[in-house]
Amino acid sequence: MRPQVLICSFLDAELIKRITDEVPQVDVIYCPELLPIPQFSADHWGNVRELTSSQLEQWREHLANATIMFDFDWWEPQDWREKSPKLRWIQATQAGVGARAEALGHHDNTMLITTAAGVHAKPLAEFALAGLLYFVRDLPALEARRQTEVWSGGHSSTLYGRRALMVGAGSIGREVARTLSFMGVSCDGTTRSGRDLGQPFENSVNLNDCQLESYDVVVLSCPLTQETRGLFGEQQISAMKKGSILVNLARGPVLDQDALLAALVSGRLGGAVLDVASPEPLPQGDPLWKAPNLVLSPHCAANVDAENTRLVELFIKNIRRFLDGEELINRYDPHAGY
Repeated sequence: MRPQVLICSFLDAELIKRITDEVPQVDVIYCPELLPIPQFSADHWGNVRELTSSQLEQWREHLANATIMFDFDWWEPQDWREKSPKLRWIQATQAGVGARAEALGHHDNTMLITTAAGVHAKPLAEFALAGLLYFVRDLPALEARRQTEVWSGGHSSTLYGRRALMVGAGSIGREVARTLSFMGVSCDGTTRSGRDLGQPFENSVNLNDCQLESYDVVVLSCPLTQETRGLFGEQQISAMKKGSILVNLARGPVLDQDALLAALVSGRLGGAVLDVASPEPLPQGDPLWKAPNLVLSPHCAANVDAENTRLVELFIKNIRRFLDGEELINRYDPHAGY
């Protein structure tokens, strides 16, 4: 029987056609009228529709026949064993899927999950660079002078010659390091094993042993696991160089948000650039909203118009590997949590 590929979040028609044209060995099931309504390009959550009982029954039938899913079931993903007995593999649209995989009760190899690791690396590296330049080149001062119509000189600084630490040397950390290296920044990366990370990293270090005060920039780019929850707390922030900048591209719970807020208010940190927070969405009235020297993105820095194209390209590669019995790209390890 031909593998049935069920698309579980919205894709443009040309991307569906690309899958069917490039992998004709599978049957693609795509019913956008049954899927959550996207609010922006590459929205993989969307607003759930009010479906009729017959529409829900149609979705149930698709779940029952699915061999492969693009994205997780939007309806009742935790019931995949019951609703999708033929399911063998889910291609996630996120890099960090640990929490969702745990919610699915995925602790064995009866069903494969592959992540989107690498797809979001370049947009997140651009966001990190933009945030760092915002502070280093003192863009707020330029805007303040423009608003007051004051034509006066001054000086800013430069990224060139600075040192940065990537806490997490996976696809995102490596792309940030590659981007910053181009700007003349010396980049080190953390590793638990002590292995040589190679270029673009100059050194491989252990977070517990490294000298945080020697870095001008620290970038959190690790997955959220039981080991990394609360990884960067008051002790680590206090050890950072005065005036340095902290970037969080990981997940909110990796960072002690209260300790960060205190360091920003006191002026110990020169700035922070966050794409994530804890909790999400950040509640109205949370003090983080009004924190000084903060660039805050509502976990959307990786949402770019080309995201779905990159995801489909990865998906097609993995479908071919699946059909050929080869190892899939970005296979999720339930024991490691990423």
